[in-house]
Amino acid sequence: MEDPNPETTLHPHPSDRIKLNVGGKLFSTTVSTLQSGGPDSLLAALSNRPATHSDPVFIDRDPEIFSLLLSLLRSHRLPSTALRLFSKQELLDEASYYGIEPLLKSATAPPPLNGIDASLVSTITPPSDGVVSCFTTNDDGSVLIAHGGQVSCYDSNLAHSFTIRTHLNDVTSIKRVLPVVAAVGSENASGIHFYSLASGRRVGSCEWTDSSDPRVYKARVTAIADSADSVFAAFDCHHKENCVLTIDKSTLKVSSEFGRQAGSSTKTTVATKLTYLPENGLVLGSSVTSSAFGFAGYIRLWDPRSGSIVWETNEPGSGRSSRFGDSFADVAVDADESVVFKLCSKSGDLAVADLRKLGKDPWVYLVDKNPSLRNTGGSGNGNSVVHCYRNQVFVGRNGELEVWSRVVAREENVERESRFSEESYRKNYVDKLSDLERGVISQIEGGGERLFVCREGVEGIEVWESSSFSGAVSVS
Repeated sequence: MEDPNPETTLHPHPSDRIKLNVGGKLFSTTVSTLQSGGPDSLLAALSNRPATHSDPVFIDRDPEIFSLLLSLLRSHRLPSTALRLFSKQELLDEASYYGIEPLLKSATAPPPLNGIDASLVSTITPPSDGVVSCFTTNDDGSVLIAHGGQVSCYDSNLAHSFTIRTHLNDVTSIKRVLPVVAAVGSENASGIHFYSLASGRRVGSCEWTDSSDPRVYKARVTAIADSADSVFAAFDCHHKENCVLTIDKSTLKVSSEFGRQAGSSTKTTVATKLTYLPENGLVLGSSVTSSAFGFAGYIRLWDPRSGSIVWETNEPGSGRSSRFGDSFADVAVDADESVVFKLCSKSGDLAVADLRKLGKDPWVYLVDKNPSLRNTGGSGNGNSVVHCYRNQVFVGRNGELEVWSRVVAREENVERESRFSEESYRKNYVDKLSDLERGVISQIEGGGERLFVCREGVEGIEVWESSSFSGAVSVS
């Protein structure tokens, strides 16, 4: 019996060859290769042409980039020459046209961040006022950069998306608190302000006010953190009175106040770092001041629901402290592991404390087995920065960048007290001698599989990634 629909017998087989004319250059491939871009891609649709159509399909696009994308479809790897010949944005524009953008993003994504083999891969420089005052990262590797009174967004491919001009002359605190909303503050202007990343407009502002105390006036923001439903902002008045405000994300209005301090001593100055701990709903704040007499400061755990202090330590502490006189120069929190790190100002030692089992002296001081990597002293009057990311601790000492990696595996049947020893982390230098000359490190943050580094008075921020294991990047 004759087939009533002869087209069904001519439906292309995965192994059938198909010809494409891209920008005047002929390409020959198989149906299965074109279909590997996904069922919704343009190339998959073209592969469904009946076999009776033997003329090459003409596509008015760049043939050189198509050649690279075809290699991606064939091997699920992007040739190592791709990013040397074309920018990521050029490749993405073409991949978007063909409907295979997700495949390309997977191929160009950096490998898992391992600080030991990380290296500087690029520098992001904002279009104007290139000296960065602060920045904040996102889980996908995108970053918001504050420069002057502007905020520039760079997407997960580090391509410039947009720039917002705020009403502030300079932005010194920034945090993405909602997918399309960023919170900003300035040490030179009052209030915390919320800007829509979609429209570039200010959608809310909060000021610290107290009708019973007229001195609370034009308070400035020094630090911002957030939880799933709240924003926490440290405010500082001109006469040094300070507190932390809780702001409801749904209304962008102040819901409570906690941690109010007089600011008359180093033990009550405004917090310059805030971190929310999702495990127990607490907020950790820290402050460090330096003078001719050395460093001083505090680490304090607040319960924002009750406003009470759960735990605190002040340095210099009492003479009974195991490290009396060796105050910390910076503090960082690993919220996933519920641990806090401090970098000592005189010895340069890095110490860790378990936030679940705090006491009068909870610190374990880390020691590297390699004598050549041990500290010979602190940072002096220089700058020290600590940041925790992906179970690694990144330390900036003036211009040097180093990483401490966990070497003791977690065991569920072992008590927390025994999980930290002086050899629980191993130290390695990330940078080279030439990298040290670029300037003093002022901020370190991780985002996606990248590490972002900012240096004082230097335009742009550095992007560090781990090296790939081969010349091509695997999708799988």
